[in-house]
Amino acid sequence: MKVLVTGGAGYIGSHTVLQLLEAGRDVVVVDNLCNSSADALWRVSELTRKEICFVNGDVRDAKCLKQVFDEHDFDSVIHFAGLKAVGESVNRPLEYYDNNINGTLVLLDAMRDAEVDKIVFSSSATVYGAISQPPYDESMPTGGTTNPYGTSKHMVEQVLRDYAVAFPKASVALLRYFNPIGAHPSGQIGEDPTGIPNNLMPFIAQVAVGKREQLSVFGGDYPTEDGTCRRDYLHVVDLAEGHVAALKWLDVNSGAKAFNLGTGNPLSVLEMIRSFERVTGVNVPYEIVDRRAGDLP
Repeated sequence: MKVLVTGGAGYIGSHTVLQLLEAGRDVVVVDNLCNSSADALWRVSELTRKEICFVNGDVRDAKCLKQVFDEHDFDSVIHFAGLKAVGESVNRPLEYYDNNINGTLVLLDAMRDAEVDKIVFSSSATVYGAISQPPYDESMPTGGTTNPYGTSKHMVEQVLRDYAVAFPKASVALLRYFNPIGAHPSGQIGEDPTGIPNNLMPFIAQVAVGKREQLSVFGGDYPTEDGTCRRDYLHVVDLAEGHVAALKWLDVNSGAKAFNLGTGNPLSVLEMIRSFERVTGVNVPYEIVDRRAGDLP
């Protein structure tokens, strides 16, 4: 069976493509490479010794998607494509709404025209916003989001729920994940941003290898034992396996259903730093600074 993976050259997308190939699925990737590199896909291809069809395109480009769907007989879609930095979204809200919401609408139109009914959506635990308190479960209300990134995910979830009601054959898995970290055991693919990292672990790693003088810890006034925020960290390979499992759910279910993907064992930022130092033997200097705009409480 063939799967279209939008945004498949990104951090989570590339790990998921690898898991799909190892599970025997054929994969086509559409990615505009605005926040990723095609190098990750070439490495995945080398690791699996399987071919990946890559299209350098934007999910907002209806003509591009029509051509992709015309040329391939897809069983399902995994939708990663979109912008993903919480802090950046506060300063660039229109870009986030255009990419994340409009891109999904164009994709759904293409799926309808091609009669492809199954989609896994890369959502986020940010949809719980400030109105629900951890530990989160899927029955909790969503909304009250604190940044345009989270709002865009929440809005797309509602679009997909409405889509599943309007088209009874549709099968939609909404995967709400927490904080992906880590890399494939081969070390060939992982999270290696070229600019200032948006996530904790690559920031720690860049400080550890001397690329940056110190780590900025955003906020020291959280209601935790050490004052830094606690987050649920999930290994990216486990997360990728969750997407493969979601495809299996789509095969035997219809409608839309949300799934949290996390460990249920949150750690504070300082606990993560100390764990890294203990395992590597490398000191990670840090400075506690103000919280970022849009961060959850």
